Amino acid sequence: MSLVFYTNPMSRGRIVRWMLEEVGEPYDTIVLDYGDAMKSPSYLAINPMGKVPTLVHGDAVVTETGAICAYLADAFPVADLAPRDSERAAYHRWMYFAAGPVEAATSNRSLGVEPDEQQSGMLGYGSFDLTYQTLLFALADNPFICGERFTAADVYFGSEVMFGLQFKSLQEHPLLCAYRDRLTERSAYQRASVLDDAALAGDS
Repeated sequence: MSLVFYTNPMSRGRIVRWMLEEVGEPYDTIVLDYGDAMKSPSYLAINPMGKVPTLVHGDAVVTETGAICAYLADAFPVADLAPRDSERAAYHRWMYFAAGPVEAATSNRSLGVEPDEQQSGMLGYGSFDLTYQTLLFALADNPFICGERFTAADVYFGSEVMFGLQFKSLQEHPLLCAYRDRLTERSAYQRASVLDDAALAGDS
C-alpha cells in the first residue's frame, strides 16, 4: 500500500517526516500551502480539520501527529519502533502526556494564557510548572522515554521538547538539552530536517 504524506515544512508535519524516515519505507510527499490548499474541498474530504499533517496509507487515513507516529510504528514492525511488553505502559503514558499536558501547557504559555489557581484545577495539565517538572521526571532515569531503547514515543515526546527549547516555551535544563542532543544525532532526524528545509526553501 502506498504512503502519502500531506505536510507543510512549517508545521508539526516535521515530526511525521522524522517518523517516516525512521520507518524507512518509501512515501510520497504533498506539500500544502496554508490557506486555500488546506481548505480545498479535495483536502477537506481527507482531513475535515483542514490542517497538516495527514497520512494516507492505502485506504487508511490517519491524522493527529502522535497518532500517526504510533500508527506507523505498528504498521511497520520491522523498524522496531513500537513498544515491547515491558515498555508499553511508559510508551502510552508519555506519548499521551506530550500530546495532552505538554502541548496545552506550552501553547498557553506561548499565547500568554496563565491560569489562576482555581482555573488550574479545571485544566488537564494543571499548571505550566507542574507540567515542566513532570517532563524532567520522565527523563530523570533513562536516556529514552521508555528506557534504554529509542521508540516512536521519542519521536513525538522528543519533538515537543525540541520545539519547546527552540521557541523558548521550555526553559533549558541539562536533562532536556541532553535528550535533545541524543535525538538530533539520529540519521533519520537529520535526513528529515534536510528534506523539510529544502521544501521550506522551495527546492522540492
